[in-house]
Amino acid sequence: MMRYGSIINGQERNENNRETLAVHNPYNQDKVGELALATRTDLEEAVNNSFETFHSTMKFMPAHKRSDILRRTADLLTERAEEFAETIVQEAGKPIKYSRDEINRSIQVLRFASELAKNITGEVLPMDAAIGGESRMGFVKRIPLGVVGAITPFNFPLNLSLHKLAPAIAAGNTIVFKPAEKTPISAYKLVKLFQEAGLPDGVLNLLMGTGEEVGEPLVTHEKVHKITFTGSLPVGRKIRESAGFKKVTLELGSNSPNILFEDAHIESAVKELVKGAFAFSGQVCISAQRVYVHKSIYEPFLSEYIKQTSALKIGDPKEEDTEIGPMITEKEAKRAKQWIDDAVEKGAKIETGGERNGTVLAPTIMTNVDRNMKIIAEEVFAPIVSVIPFESEEEVIGYANDSIYGLQAGVFTRDIDRAMRVADQLEMGGVWINEISTYRQDNHPYGGVKQSGIGKEGIKYAIEDMTEMKFIGIKLTTNHERDASFG
Repeated sequence: MMRYGSIINGQERNENNRETLAVHNPYNQDKVGELALATRTDLEEAVNNSFETFHSTMKFMPAHKRSDILRRTADLLTERAEEFAETIVQEAGKPIKYSRDEINRSIQVLRFASELAKNITGEVLPMDAAIGGESRMGFVKRIPLGVVGAITPFNFPLNLSLHKLAPAIAAGNTIVFKPAEKTPISAYKLVKLFQEAGLPDGVLNLLMGTGEEVGEPLVTHEKVHKITFTGSLPVGRKIRESAGFKKVTLELGSNSPNILFEDAHIESAVKELVKGAFAFSGQVCISAQRVYVHKSIYEPFLSEYIKQTSALKIGDPKEEDTEIGPMITEKEAKRAKQWIDDAVEKGAKIETGGERNGTVLAPTIMTNVDRNMKIIAEEVFAPIVSVIPFESEEEVIGYANDSIYGLQAGVFTRDIDRAMRVADQLEMGGVWINEISTYRQDNHPYGGVKQSGIGKEGIKYAIEDMTEMKFIGIKLTTNHERDASFG
């Protein structure tokens, strides 16, 4: 049984007298590892070391070297892709085919960051555009912030971690990294991979601790210049309130709407929405949670959606043909089942699914739902989707926007005018046309409006948020002044 400790300045903290926390396979509850938990003393040491490493090493590291480290890390991850995929299966319960997808995306994130590390540019300003600006020039350059605190969730333990670590390194920052306690093994292996790729000690410090013990003091520490967090809305609110003058990026919840107009291609929409609602048991921030279908195609869509959802293979996530595995804990599965039961008590209908067996919740389609039910109003983060009929464009835009969230949406129509008109009116950080809300590419700006978060990820956009603009102005000596200086 492997025991995993924090890594501070390249050294693992794994003493026998430390408090420990077991890591379990969510599917069968087998113990797959043990954490040697970090303390507040470790947190203080990690932040101070990151601060010192930034000022002594990282802020002087040339772009080509940062780029090479990221590229080598991508190469190493490519060589060990199957090992990392199997690790995610073990600690997160994610089916192997989706775990492999996550590894492929993670490699792509590292390559994007490697390329962009060499292309962080500023601009030259026309100073003579202002009266009195003659004989002056000015330019803006981007400089790294310093220490970035990265707090990551369980659902994409490698890829969402790299969406924070890779741009931070590309931009020239140092990082204190706190992964989710439920999925820390892939994070540990990732830090080791960066070390092997040549990242200097102290640039990336790993803390295997709880939110209370190391997460909260990381957020408030005066030597941390930015917090980047993906997780729940309540925790995000708390971070926002306690971060002070730090920059923050918060990727929080959603209850993503997907809209099918009467001219939508039903066959392709059904296929994509089965995946969009139920991949990794719906434990995805942009999972298709609300599906609005024009009344003229509602019945044929629902019939085919139920048929394809009922055919999904439930089983052990390590098996090649498994499509539905466990939720992260039995507590979460029970919570989701309670939301289903609560909706049924209020008049909703289960079209398929609804059964729970330990940590496994069958993929569930609900109809006859109401906007006040939790499965509609809140982020369900489970394999539950609601299908709702609508009559008019105006009506469905109102339904979709009737939420505290606004992360991503999908719109299915062959009418480009309507597609663009609806996309402009949806209160979302991103809108996909003829694509599910659940689709994300790692190079587009990703982030929500309203209470879905603050700031944007996507490597280029994260780098911008992990740097500061510094203006440098120069007053040029004129010929007259030069002549005067020599008398």
